[in-house]
Amino acid sequence: MSKKPVIVFEGIEGSGKTHHLNKISRYLRRRKISFIKIREPGGSLNSEKIRKLILNKKSNFNRNTDLLLYLASRSENMDLLRKYYKKRIILIDRFIDSTISYQHYGMGVNLNLINIINKHMLSNFKVSFTFLNIVNHKNMVKRLKLRKFTNRYDNFKKNFYDKVQKGFIRLSNNNRKNYLIINSNLDIRLNEKLVLKKLNELIK
Repeated sequence: MSKKPVIVFEGIEGSGKTHHLNKISRYLRRRKISFIKIREPGGSLNSEKIRKLILNKKSNFNRNTDLLLYLASRSENMDLLRKYYKKRIILIDRFIDSTISYQHYGMGVNLNLINIINKHMLSNFKVSFTFLNIVNHKNMVKRLKLRKFTNRYDNFKKNFYDKVQKGFIRLSNNNRKNYLIINSNLDIRLNEKLVLKKLNELIK
Protein backbone atom coordinates (compact mmCIF):
# COMPACT_ATOMS: atom_id res chain seq x y z
CA MET A 1 0.00 0.00 0.00
CA SER A 2 1.16 3.52 -0.79
CA LYS A 3 2.41 5.57 2.17
CA LYS A 4 0.28 8.35 0.68
CA PRO A 5 -2.98 6.42 0.85
CA VAL A 6 -6.49 7.40 -0.19
CA ILE A 7 -8.56 7.02 2.99
CA VAL A 8 -12.34 7.18 2.88
CA PHE A 9 -14.75 7.69 5.79
CA GLU A 10 -18.14 6.11 5.16
CA GLY A 11 -21.40 5.64 7.03
CA ILE A 12 -24.99 6.79 7.26
CA GLU A 13 -26.08 10.07 8.83
CA GLY A 14 -25.09 10.47 12.47
CA SER A 15 -22.53 7.66 12.33
CA GLY A 16 -19.57 9.85 13.28
CA LYS A 17 -17.61 9.59 10.03
CA THR A 18 -17.05 13.33 9.67
CA HIS A 19 -16.03 13.60 13.33
CA HIS A 20 -13.28 11.03 12.84
CA LEU A 21 -12.14 12.58 9.57
CA ASN A 22 -11.79 15.97 11.26
CA LYS A 23 -9.89 14.45 14.19
CA ILE A 24 -7.46 12.82 11.77
CA SER A 25 -7.08 16.09 9.86
CA ARG A 26 -6.09 17.93 13.04
CA TYR A 27 -3.67 15.13 13.95
CA LEU A 28 -1.94 15.30 10.56
CA ARG A 29 -1.67 19.09 10.77
CA ARG A 30 -0.03 18.87 14.18
CA ARG A 31 2.49 16.43 12.78
CA LYS A 32 3.00 18.65 9.72
CA ILE A 33 2.09 15.80 7.37
CA SER A 34 0.74 17.03 4.04
CA PHE A 35 -2.73 15.89 3.01
CA ILE A 36 -5.83 17.04 1.21
CA LYS A 37 -9.41 16.65 2.43
CA ILE A 38 -12.61 16.73 0.41
CA ARG A 39 -16.22 15.73 0.92
CA GLU A 40 -18.85 14.29 -1.36
CA PRO A 41 -20.93 15.76 -2.65
CA GLY A 42 -18.71 18.82 -2.63
CA GLY A 43 -14.98 19.43 -2.52
CA SER A 44 -14.16 21.62 -5.51
CA LEU A 45 -15.93 24.89 -6.30
CA ASN A 46 -18.27 23.34 -8.87
CA SER A 47 -18.91 20.30 -6.70
CA GLU A 48 -20.03 22.53 -3.84
CA LYS A 49 -22.55 24.14 -6.19
CA ILE A 50 -23.91 20.69 -7.03
CA ARG A 51 -23.97 19.80 -3.31
CA LYS A 52 -26.30 22.70 -2.57
CA LEU A 53 -28.64 21.52 -5.29
CA ILE A 54 -28.67 17.86 -4.20
CA LEU A 55 -29.13 18.45 -0.47
CA ASN A 56 -31.61 21.31 -0.65
CA LYS A 57 -34.77 20.29 1.23
CA LYS A 58 -36.88 21.75 -1.58
CA SER A 59 -35.23 19.55 -4.21
CA ASN A 60 -37.28 16.59 -5.40
CA PHE A 61 -35.22 14.70 -7.97
CA ASN A 62 -36.00 11.21 -9.19
CA ARG A 63 -33.49 8.54 -8.25
CA ASN A 64 -31.63 8.56 -11.57
CA THR A 65 -31.19 12.33 -11.49
CA ASP A 66 -29.94 12.05 -7.92
CA LEU A 67 -27.35 9.49 -9.03
CA LEU A 68 -26.16 11.59 -11.96
CA LEU A 69 -25.82 14.68 -9.79
CA TYR A 70 -23.66 12.79 -7.29
CA LEU A 71 -21.51 11.45 -10.09
CA ALA A 72 -21.26 14.92 -11.64
CA SER A 73 -19.97 16.19 -8.30
CA ARG A 74 -17.37 13.40 -8.28
CA SER A 75 -16.38 14.16 -11.85
CA GLU A 76 -15.60 17.75 -10.87
CA ASN A 77 -13.26 16.46 -8.14
CA MET A 78 -11.29 13.96 -10.18
CA ASP A 79 -8.71 16.42 -11.56
CA LEU A 80 -7.85 17.46 -8.00
CA LEU A 81 -7.73 13.87 -6.77
CA ARG A 82 -5.51 12.74 -9.63
CA LYS A 83 -3.18 15.68 -9.07
CA TYR A 84 -2.37 14.52 -5.53
CA TYR A 85 -2.81 10.77 -5.99
CA LYS A 86 0.16 8.97 -4.34
CA LYS A 87 1.77 12.37 -3.68
CA ARG A 88 -0.24 13.34 -0.61
CA ILE A 89 -2.51 11.55 1.82
CA ILE A 90 -6.07 11.99 0.56
CA LEU A 91 -8.99 12.00 3.02
CA ILE A 92 -12.50 11.74 1.58
CA ASP A 93 -15.79 12.15 3.43
CA ARG A 94 -17.97 9.71 1.39
CA PHE A 95 -16.99 8.21 -1.94
CA ILE A 96 -17.86 5.23 -4.15
CA ASP A 97 -19.39 3.11 -1.37
CA SER A 98 -21.85 5.86 -0.53
CA THR A 99 -23.04 6.00 -4.12
CA ILE A 100 -23.60 2.25 -4.21
CA SER A 101 -25.15 2.04 -0.74
CA TYR A 102 -27.52 4.99 -1.08
CA GLN A 103 -28.40 4.90 -4.76
CA HIS A 104 -28.39 1.12 -5.35
CA TYR A 105 -29.18 -0.53 -2.01
CA GLY A 106 -31.26 2.38 -0.72
CA MET A 107 -33.04 3.60 -3.86
CA GLY A 108 -32.79 0.65 -6.21
CA VAL A 109 -30.77 2.24 -9.02
CA ASN A 110 -29.14 -0.28 -11.36
CA LEU A 111 -25.74 -1.31 -9.94
CA ASN A 112 -24.17 -1.92 -13.36
CA LEU A 113 -24.93 1.67 -14.37
CA ILE A 114 -23.20 2.99 -11.24
CA ASN A 115 -20.18 0.75 -11.73
CA ILE A 116 -19.75 1.58 -15.41
CA ILE A 117 -19.74 5.35 -14.82
CA ASN A 118 -17.46 5.08 -11.79
CA LYS A 119 -15.00 2.88 -13.69
CA HIS A 120 -14.88 5.39 -16.52
CA MET A 121 -14.32 8.36 -14.20
CA LEU A 122 -11.86 6.84 -11.77
CA SER A 123 -9.69 4.87 -14.21
CA ASN A 124 -6.61 3.88 -12.14
CA PHE A 125 -7.54 5.96 -9.06
CA LYS A 126 -8.10 3.53 -6.19
CA VAL A 127 -9.17 3.78 -2.55
CA SER A 128 -6.54 2.39 -0.17
CA PHE A 129 -8.60 2.00 3.00
CA THR A 130 -12.11 2.68 4.29
CA PHE A 131 -13.33 3.44 7.81
CA LEU A 132 -16.97 2.33 7.88
CA ASN A 133 -18.90 3.87 10.76
CA ILE A 134 -22.11 2.11 11.79
CA VAL A 135 -24.80 3.35 14.16
CA ASN A 136 -28.18 2.18 15.42
CA HIS A 137 -31.32 4.11 14.54
CA LYS A 138 -31.88 5.45 18.07
CA ASN A 139 -28.45 7.08 18.22
CA MET A 140 -28.70 8.32 14.65
CA VAL A 141 -31.96 10.16 15.39
CA LYS A 142 -30.57 11.51 18.65
CA ARG A 143 -27.53 12.97 16.90
CA LEU A 144 -29.50 14.43 14.01
CA LYS A 145 -31.68 16.31 16.51
CA LEU A 146 -28.54 18.04 17.82
CA ARG A 147 -27.65 19.46 14.40
CA LYS A 148 -28.31 23.13 13.78
CA PHE A 149 -28.92 22.44 10.11
CA THR A 150 -30.26 19.36 8.37
CA ASN A 151 -30.59 18.53 4.69
CA ARG A 152 -32.77 16.41 2.43
CA TYR A 153 -30.81 13.24 3.18
CA ASP A 154 -31.33 13.66 6.93
CA ASN A 155 -35.07 13.10 6.64
CA PHE A 156 -35.64 9.66 5.13
CA LYS A 157 -37.55 6.87 6.87
CA LYS A 158 -35.87 4.27 9.08
CA ASN A 159 -36.24 1.53 6.46
CA PHE A 160 -34.16 3.53 3.99
CA TYR A 161 -31.25 4.01 6.39
CA ASP A 162 -31.43 0.32 7.35
CA LYS A 163 -31.06 -0.70 3.71
CA VAL A 164 -28.20 1.74 3.17
CA GLN A 165 -26.26 0.61 6.23
CA LYS A 166 -26.70 -3.05 5.26
CA GLY A 167 -25.36 -2.09 1.84
CA PHE A 168 -22.26 -0.57 3.40
CA ILE A 169 -21.68 -3.69 5.50
CA ARG A 170 -22.10 -5.92 2.46
CA LEU A 171 -19.45 -3.92 0.58
CA SER A 172 -17.07 -4.15 3.53
CA ASN A 173 -17.54 -7.92 3.72
CA ASN A 174 -16.38 -8.21 0.11
CA ASN A 175 -13.00 -6.64 0.94
CA ARG A 176 -12.43 -7.00 4.68
CA LYS A 177 -8.67 -6.39 4.69
CA ASN A 178 -9.17 -2.82 3.44
CA TYR A 179 -11.97 -1.88 5.85
CA LEU A 180 -12.26 -1.16 9.54
CA ILE A 181 -15.79 -1.11 10.94
CA ILE A 182 -16.22 1.45 13.72
CA ASN A 183 -19.19 0.82 16.01
CA SER A 184 -20.32 4.37 16.69
CA ASN A 185 -22.68 3.21 19.42
CA LEU A 186 -19.62 2.69 21.63
CA ASP A 187 -17.49 5.26 23.49
CA ILE A 188 -16.28 7.85 21.01
CA ARG A 189 -12.87 8.14 22.69
CA LEU A 190 -12.29 4.43 22.21
CA ASN A 191 -13.19 4.75 18.55
CA GLU A 192 -10.89 7.74 18.11
CA LYS A 193 -8.00 5.61 19.37
CA LEU A 194 -8.91 2.78 16.98
CA VAL A 195 -9.01 5.12 14.00
CA LEU A 196 -5.75 6.85 14.95
CA LYS A 197 -3.96 3.54 15.47
CA LYS A 198 -5.02 2.31 12.04
CA LEU A 199 -4.10 5.60 10.41
CA ASN A 200 -0.56 5.35 11.76
CA GLU A 201 -0.31 1.82 10.37
CA LEU A 202 -1.36 3.11 6.96
CA ILE A 203 1.10 6.01 6.76
CA LYS A 204 4.15 4.77 8.70
